[in-house]
Amino acid sequence: MEWHELIGFVAGFGTTFAAMPDLIAMLKQRSHKGMNPTMAAIMGCFQIVWVYYGFLIESRPVILWNIVAVLINFLMVGSYLHYKRLSGRARRATGSEAR
Repeated sequence: MEWHELIGFVAGFGTTFAAMPDLIAMLKQRSHKGMNPTMAAIMGCFQIVWVYYGFLIESRPVILWNIVAVLINFLMVGSYLHYKRLSGRARRATGSEAR
């Protein structure tokens, strides 16, 4: 492995996992409150472009970390939708839905 690839792997690790604290908090709290799914969806879509770019320039760090980041961001969106749906069901079950 060349020096610039090692730097790429280290840098990619930091930026890829920057969103993990938000995902972990959402999963622990089992709540969608405070999460912005639009931001995560937009990031995930552009990271797909980064994966493509990684293949074009044949950069393993760019490919690897952006694939992981895509998965994290779409897991965030999926978790948000799941917890929002559960929250809506709970409101309807208790009859406290806002009118």
